[in-house]
Amino acid sequence: MSAPAAAAPLVNFKPTKDYFVGIDSDGCAIDAMDIKHYECFTPAYIKYFDLQPISTMVRETAVFVNLHSTTRGKNRWVTLDIIFDMLKDRPEVVERAVKLPDGGELKAFLNSGLPLSADGIETFAKQRPSEEIDKCIAWGEGVNELVEWMVHGCAPFPGVRDAFDYMVDKADLMTVSAASARFIEREWAEHGLDKYMQVMAGQEMGTKAQHLEYGAKGKYDDDKILLIGDAPGDRDAAMSQGVLWYPINPGGERESWRRLKDEAFDRFLAGTYRGEYQDALIAEYEKLLPDTPPWETISGKNSK
Repeated sequence: MSAPAAAAPLVNFKPTKDYFVGIDSDGCAIDAMDIKHYECFTPAYIKYFDLQPISTMVRETAVFVNLHSTTRGKNRWVTLDIIFDMLKDRPEVVERAVKLPDGGELKAFLNSGLPLSADGIETFAKQRPSEEIDKCIAWGEGVNELVEWMVHGCAPFPGVRDAFDYMVDKADLMTVSAASARFIEREWAEHGLDKYMQVMAGQEMGTKAQHLEYGAKGKYDDDKILLIGDAPGDRDAAMSQGVLWYPINPGGERESWRRLKDEAFDRFLAGTYRGEYQDALIAEYEKLLPDTPPWETISGKNSK
């Protein structure tokens, strides 16, 4: 599949250094993930899908899916589908006889091959109109309005700027994010972090794996390409391209950025990052995020 037209800055990018570092935004470099999910995404689930009678369960489920499990950081439409399915599997939700979205049309969109973006779901709605998809679109627009209203001035995690200062003379730096470019550009510019980046890549330029493919793969040696991220999807994007991944541990962001500057980046430059060192970092990270919820479920899939 050819790259989308919006990805031209990545496709046309020519290396200026021997090393490449891609950096995720929310929850990785910028401390904006929690506020977006607690104050924007979660209230919008409740409002746009009429889930007020089970607001407590919706909030608990959404926070687990988006922040505290192996689905952390996934695309908003993917996590919306996961949240619907998880709510249907909670006995206390079923007991309240709340009408939950069927989810069939959302699954059809996810399987359509269209980009998992606002433009993609709009295209799907024109091809296969339904009330469910209209509600999903309204929810997505509502989330964006809340983010515009609520999320301002969110600072980078401690240690981010020091790490950027250390890396920028040795590697080409780019954002590699599933967020919309307009939010990335605003949030990074608020703190002067955009000046370090060669390209600001968001969802409009493709998935994170595609960002790496278009912007770095084949332009640098695989062991000279590093993706920094806080979500399992970042790990998977790096592994899919055969390049390196450095985890930012949720709850330990300060320590992760300090370790990158003091230790990991030098190993990356020295060619000693892949193998035992990277594997140990990933194992440490993976212990932080469970794949099953802490509450009881109808299917019995829980961690109790």
